Amino acid sequence: MSVTTKKKYVVNEALQRYQLPDEKHYIVKIIAPRGNNLHEVVTPSGSIFLVSMPTKFRQTIFIKRGDYVLVEDIEEGDKVKAEIVQILLKDNIKYIRSQNCWPKEFQVVQEAEHNDVALKDDMMPPSESSEDEDEEEATINPSEDKLMQQL
Repeated sequence: MSVTTKKKYVVNEALQRYQLPDEKHYIVKIIAPRGNNLHEVVTPSGSIFLVSMPTKFRQTIFIKRGDYVLVEDIEEGDKVKAEIVQILLKDNIKYIRSQNCWPKEFQVVQEAEHNDVALKDDMMPPSESSEDEDEEEATINPSEDKLMQQL
């Protein structure tokens, strides 16, 4: 199987597979990337540790600070305590919330982030586009003027 075909399968799985957390899997929030496919995460209880990204996700799906992932504990390793099983996208998160399996601690954080975005949008100064348009019409590009004279 080619690399491109493998990437298609991984992306389709991420988009179409909705998995609920269970005894083995739980939801964590990405705090920061640490390099070498390691990411620092925080659990709903507040503990912070490193998780590894499996090879199937590398160079295919990218995660950033603030994203949520479903992880599974691993036995070996002192610092790296879990491995990413699934990257939770917006639709996955909606599904988990509809099943009442979303951690309450993350619910409060996400609502606060949403409220901050709403405030920032409302605080934009009014634009004065009519004055800018008049200035643009009055300004003539010298090279454009020479080009018009040649035609």
